[in-house]
Amino acid sequence: MANLIMRFPKGKPKALTLSYDDGVEQDEKLLEITAKYGLKGTFNINSGCFPDENVKYEAGTIHRRMPLERLKNTYKDSGWEIAAHAYTHAALVGLPGNLATREVIKDRKTLEDIFGNVIRGFAYPYGAYDDDCVEILRACGMVYARTVNSSHDFFIPKDWLRLPATCHHDDPMLMDLVRRFTEAKNSWHPMLFYLWGHSYEFEANDNWEVLENFSATVGGRDDIWYATNIEIYDYCDAFGRLIFDTDMKKCINPSATDLWFTYDDKDVFAPAGGTVAF
Repeated sequence: MANLIMRFPKGKPKALTLSYDDGVEQDEKLLEITAKYGLKGTFNINSGCFPDENVKYEAGTIHRRMPLERLKNTYKDSGWEIAAHAYTHAALVGLPGNLATREVIKDRKTLEDIFGNVIRGFAYPYGAYDDDCVEILRACGMVYARTVNSSHDFFIPKDWLRLPATCHHDDPMLMDLVRRFTEAKNSWHPMLFYLWGHSYEFEANDNWEVLENFSATVGGRDDIWYATNIEIYDYCDAFGRLIFDTDMKKCINPSATDLWFTYDDKDVFAPAGGTVAF
C-alpha cells in the first residue's frame, strides 16, 4: 500500500525546534551555544514584565528578566521567533474571560509594536490551560500554544493550540530521546523534536553542559531542518492544503510555500503555487 509522508524543506525527514520562556539574561548564553550548531527556536515573552532599563539585581538572583533595550539587542538578527507568553505572565485558567483575553491580546499587540512582526504563537504561563483558554487564544489570532506536557515522541501535533513538547531539557530521558531521534532512518512519518525550558534553569542547576551536549549531538545534520515554532507550524499548515487528484498522480500546491513529500517511494517536490505530476 502506498503511503503519503510529509517531508520538510529539501526533503528532510526530521525537524527540530526549541522554546524558551520569560526573556531572561541567560538567553544570551543560550543563543551563543545554539548558534554554534545551527539550532533555532522561539522565545516566549511577557511584554508587561520588562524591568527598568537600569535594573540592578541582588547578588544570587537567578530569574533576571532583561530590560527592553537589552532584550531587543539580544534577539535582533538571531533568527529566532518572538511569541507571546501573557502580558503579566498570569495563569489564564480561572481568570474572567475579559481579563484572560486582555493578557493575550495586549501581549500580542505590544510585542508586534516592539518587534514589527505578526505574533501568532503562545506559551501557556505555568503550563495552565483549559478549553476556555484555547478558545480565547483562537479568537486572539494565535495558531499554536505550547504546553508543558512531554510526549517523549516525535509526532507532528494534531492540536496545535494544545501543543506538547518532546521533553524539557532537564528530562532524564533527554539524551535517550536524542539518540532515538538522530538514529532513526526512513521514518514512515515526519519527525519533530521539540525541546523547551527556561534558560535561567541552566544557571540555577549549573548544568549548561546539558545544552552544549544536546546542541552538539543534534546540530549540523543533513537530515534535520532547524526551524522556529512558527516556521514548522506554517509548513505543516501549507502541507495540509495540498490538493490531490483521485488517482494520486497529480497535486496542486495552492500555498506560497515550497513543499516536499514521499508517495509510493517517490520523492516529490511541489513548488509554491504550482502543479506537479508524479
